[in-house]
Amino acid sequence: MKKTLSILTLATVLGVAGAACAADSLPKNYEKWEKSKARVITDKKSMFYGIHYIYVNKKAMPTYKSGGANYPDGSNFVAVNYSIKEEGGKQVPGKKTMIVMMQRDKKAQETGGWRFVGFTPDGKNSGLDGKRDCFSCHEKDAKDRGFVLSRYTDFK
Repeated sequence: MKKTLSILTLATVLGVAGAACAADSLPKNYEKWEKSKARVITDKKSMFYGIHYIYVNKKAMPTYKSGGANYPDGSNFVAVNYSIKEEGGKQVPGKKTMIVMMQRDKKAQETGGWRFVGFTPDGKNSGLDGKRDCFSCHEKDAKDRGFVLSRYTDFK
């Protein structure tokens, strides 16, 4: 009986850990989602210095387009940042520097119902602290838009 209970406990723990890990990985095929135009941040003191694109999944898009604030669970935003490279007198994306995901999860109350996960250029979890490194700016600058900093107009 103890052995059965231990196996069930282990299976439950692994199941929960597996679900948590899946949520901490980049969504498959996010690069096929609707993509913003390039945003260029030239302030070298900014965490987002460089050129970045934002990808938005279908679940988030209706609320995003309307400028609303009530995103459904499962809404996802992925921002991909690149260094700035000069080519022919123009600023173009250089090497990928980081990837950040914002995923709607109403259970994540300390970060306004969003999970923030950072990734290295090759897609590995970077250990970013979503509350400390992300949410404070989202809370300060976009509380009225459901904590989403970008706007749909960034796509036009």
